[in-house]
Formats: sequence, structure tokens, C-alpha cells
Amino acid sequence: MAEASKHILVVDDDTRLRSLLQRYLREQGFLVSAAENAAQAESFLDIYIFDLLIVDIMMPKVTGTEFLRQLRATNNNIPVILLTAMGDAADRINGLEIGADDYIAKPFEPKELVLRINNILRRTIEVKEKAGKLRFHHVCYDLSKGELINDKETVIHITPVERTLLNLLGSRPGEVHSREELASVLGSPESLRTVDVQITRLRKKIEQDTKNPRYLQTVRGKGYMLISE
Repeated sequence: MAEASKHILVVDDDTRLRSLLQRYLREQGFLVSAAENAAQAESFLDIYIFDLLIVDIMMPKVTGTEFLRQLRATNNNIPVILLTAMGDAADRINGLEIGADDYIAKPFEPKELVLRINNILRRTIEVKEKAGKLRFHHVCYDLSKGELINDKETVIHITPVERTLLNLLGSRPGEVHSREELASVLGSPESLRTVDVQITRLRKKIEQDTKNPRYLQTVRGKGYMLISE
């Protein structure tokens, strides 16, 4: 049974198939919305947040591939399964090149579709979880939980100020943040020295060698930058 929170949008001009898919996927525990064309799908996307889209290629006016191409121009996060009667390898390759996550040809077994959906959703969750964690050799910082944990799964105490720094620097790893910006975020815009002190303290918790920091680096004349593994 799928998690009830997973919301799927079925986009297909075939009324019968659209209805069957909607009913079957709901029986599997998904929340399901259905659109008969690309325009209606776009209106749904403006209102709801979907976890996955199932899009038929052979639709009138705007085809599924055209719709996917437009979608990928603004959103690369929503997984998409292309659904079509065309089973030729060239069609599959074209769909995948445009940005589809999977491709299934009609006719198909509903159970196979559900398996593909669950596999994609599982991979998506794993990627999100991995993206939300920063690794510093022997410790790991979980951005969503605000926790610093060592290899023994022990939570390392960090102060609210240190957590704020990790959240800001970790949200854009590899990007340089000026001392002025960090001082402003920490609530002491007039005290740049405060930033330096807090950076030094934070290094003691994430670096192996604080004199030669590998992760929390000083960019001379510009500020600080966080790099994770």
C-alpha cells in the first residue's frame, strides 16, 4: 500500500484509460488527480504539489513530449513516467532525453506501472535525504533536523548560532558568504569579529585539523565557504 501523501497526476486524453488508472492507483493508496490534456495539467500544477506525473505521449494539440519539454524548462524535480502506445526504442530514447524518468508502452500490466512508480518514488526520497545531509569526514549534519552526528550515531551539541551558520552555509555549499552577510544573519552586523569567533568554534566540531580546514574554508578577502563530501 502506497503512502497516502503521495499525489499522482495522470495526464491522458483517453477517458476510459484515465478513469481506470485513477481508480486502480487510488486502490493502491495513492492520491490521484486526472487531466485530459496538457492545458488542464498545467492548471493542476499551478494549484497542487504532485509527487509524480504519468503522461500520455499521443495527446491532441500539445503532445506529451511537448508538455514534458515545457515542464522541464521550469521544473526538474517532479518525476515523470511517459505512457504511450509507441514501443519503438527511438521513442523511448527521445522521451528519456527530454527528461522522462521512465517509459512504459501500452498495453501494460497495472501492477508493473505501480512497481515502476514505487521504484521512482523510492529513489526520489533517497536523493532528497542524501541532498539534505552534509558529510564532513567523521561527522554528518542533517539540514532538516539541525543535528550534527558522528560516526557512532551520537548527536554532537551545537549552539543555535552554530546551527544557523551550518544552515546558511550548507544550503548553498561551495558558495562564498561575506563576513558582513554572516554577521547580519547572526544579528551582529556591526561585529565582524563575532563571525570569526563562531567560525573557529564550529571548525572544532567538523574539522580534523582546524589549522588547515578542509570543509569550512576561508576565502581571502571575500568571506567563508562550506564544502562537504
